[in-house]
Amino acid sequence: MLKMDPTTLRISLEQLENATRDYAEWHENLLRSLVCGLPGDSADLADDAHLHCQFGRWYYERASARLWGQPSFAAIGSEHEQLHRVAARLLRETETGTPVARDQYEALVQASARLRETIDSLTHEIQGALRNLDPLTGACVRAEMLPELRQWHELARRGVQQCCIVFMDLDRFKQVNDEYGHLVGDEVLAGVVQRLNEHLRPYDKVFRYGGDEFLIALPGADLAIGQTVIKRVREELARRPLVAGSAGVALPVSASYGLALLDPAVGVEEAIERADQALLLAKAAGRNRAINWDPSVVTGTRLPRLRIDDTALMSDTGLDH
Repeated sequence: MLKMDPTTLRISLEQLENATRDYAEWHENLLRSLVCGLPGDSADLADDAHLHCQFGRWYYERASARLWGQPSFAAIGSEHEQLHRVAARLLRETETGTPVARDQYEALVQASARLRETIDSLTHEIQGALRNLDPLTGACVRAEMLPELRQWHELARRGVQQCCIVFMDLDRFKQVNDEYGHLVGDEVLAGVVQRLNEHLRPYDKVFRYGGDEFLIALPGADLAIGQTVIKRVREELARRPLVAGSAGVALPVSASYGLALLDPAVGVEEAIERADQALLLAKAAGRNRAINWDPSVVTGTRLPRLRIDDTALMSDTGLDH
């Protein structure tokens, strides 16, 4: 999956669409030169022509660096370079008055088709990523959460790999909204997800559960590995303030975390509930910490959630949320 924020994805999609139109114009001019005998662009005869056409300039100079790790993006570069090599060979032949051979023209048609396929593939990936991302924060949307967790739960049930899930809640986030306004609060939420993506593993996923709550999935991790990963994330988030708002306000931000395994013996929803209970304990214990779910927590009365505001009391513990 493309791990890019929605703004970068939208910019990348717009650039790709513009570059595709540039390519289509170049291709039309090439065909006029080959079929109608019109003068071609001498730049297309250079060995590095693929670097200097408008499409190539987007690819090598303006495309987001985060696209470079995508197989579909790498395929575009390879097919685009090959297309230019085929085009240059045909242009050289037409300059000498040699008719275009059918097999050579077919090679051009096939090279063009392969390039369009790779462009379409990347376009669909970006569009799909945009559909699956929360437009505010860039986290995966909640609708994608249960289907993915059920896939990882099945792997755990078959003994293929474990998966640790983490319920995360920002500490005293309501105070940020109350003091600085919801626009600043929105920037903080987006900044938190960006920090998470920077310090989580490439295959981990962050889902926006609602408000300032997130669920993090750590495939292949048991609770010990989960604690190691979250310790790094928690410390990094608390170490550097997030700068938000037009005035550039530096806001210290921390979060609390509850960890649980996708236990094959219980359903996904129950595993999420366990992580939620562990999160409540982390809040009650003083915030800015990560606690594993413990079976003893739920042998009696479950710790209740009071989500009225960040100063609400947890009635069974007498500790603030």
